[in-house]
Amino acid sequence: MSKKPSKSNESPAKPASLQLGRAVEWPDAPEKAKLDRVPNPQAGTDYLVRFTVPEFTSLCPVTGQPDFAHLMIDYAPGAWLLESKSLKLYIASFRNHGAFHEDCTVMIGKRIASEIKPKWLRIGGYWYPRGGIPIDVFWQTGRVPKGMWVPEQGVAPYRGRG
Repeated sequence: MSKKPSKSNESPAKPASLQLGRAVEWPDAPEKAKLDRVPNPQAGTDYLVRFTVPEFTSLCPVTGQPDFAHLMIDYAPGAWLLESKSLKLYIASFRNHGAFHEDCTVMIGKRIASEIKPKWLRIGGYWYPRGGIPIDVFWQTGRVPKGMWVPEQGVAPYRGRG
């Protein structure tokens, strides 16, 4: 059996190990989720990538009630880029995961950093109030590369009705 020749208008084949471009099961826990990385075609250039997750959800580990956050993930890529579909699946895996705000935010930052080994990464977790107290959690991997422009995350602090 011969292989069908590739047509010039077809996109290049994705490695079979990537979740991109194919149906995959939704992971039901963060430790079961796979984060994919792809080669950075601009590896010699310092630049910033931002992922905004405005509807993050997890569960309170004590009460089981839902917790909501707006996550901002900024990173300066090295040799690898974080593939966005795998990030969506990873983020969704927290929906039924019980953990405190601090644990979720730092866990996500550390996992991404260990998978893609960026030059720099920061995550801001802006958690909506429960019991009248909002919690904001920030984590980063060292110093911003010299000369890199890093915009503010742009998430306003919680002000209630005032």
